[in-house]
Amino acid sequence: MRILQITDLHLGLEGEDTNGVDVRANFDKILKEVPEHQPDHIVISGDLCFRDGDPNIYSWIKEKLDHLTIPYDLISGNHDNPSMIAKTFAYNGRLKEGELYYTNVIEGEFIIFLDTTTGVVSQKQLNWLKEQLAAHQEELIIFMHHPPLIGGVPFMDSKHYLRNMDEVQAVLTAHPYNLTIFTGHYHVEKTIRYKNLEVNITPSCFFQIDQQSREFKVDHYRVGFRKIEVENKMLRHSVCYL
Repeated sequence: MRILQITDLHLGLEGEDTNGVDVRANFDKILKEVPEHQPDHIVISGDLCFRDGDPNIYSWIKEKLDHLTIPYDLISGNHDNPSMIAKTFAYNGRLKEGELYYTNVIEGEFIIFLDTTTGVVSQKQLNWLKEQLAAHQEELIIFMHHPPLIGGVPFMDSKHYLRNMDEVQAVLTAHPYNLTIFTGHYHVEKTIRYKNLEVNITPSCFFQIDQQSREFKVDHYRVGFRKIEVENKMLRHSVCYL
């Protein structure tokens, strides 16, 4: 199984100024690279929109992804609207009381997709997550937008962290097997290990944040995506920069 994870697109409307960065061109460049990696699946892990969820932006993304003819999944970020995503991408069966969380089997691998749009994992979603983990007593892959661990990025850790992180960690670390978690949101490339959790933060399609500064500061404008491979029970992944 080979998945390409693309995250934090922050796409604006056509002609909209997105802080001087042509994010639509960035996304197009990444999509042109996709066929060279021959993925079985694509995952877009949140913050598809620049500021707020917009059906026109979601429709533009859908047209681009459908043109690739590669299966894909999407989750919502804090700049998104889960209900709009569900409507545009015909995900209504995955929408639960306004939250977009679900599971999928990709090339034989059972994968969990969570919704952290509001900056928390709701209690209803946590209960559902407990059920999924209990029913699958094995190592699993999870995609979510916010990292469930402190990332060591002062600006993001102090202002934009997952607000019920302790509760989420309690559910995840109770699982008796390793969980490999792929996220975005922090606009950095980083891996954090805690107990049975390996959290991998994938860089943005917009800009990357300085990992030392306590105030907002752009580190660089190189954009990238993550390639995830599972073969013979071995999982490997790496970030590819443009």
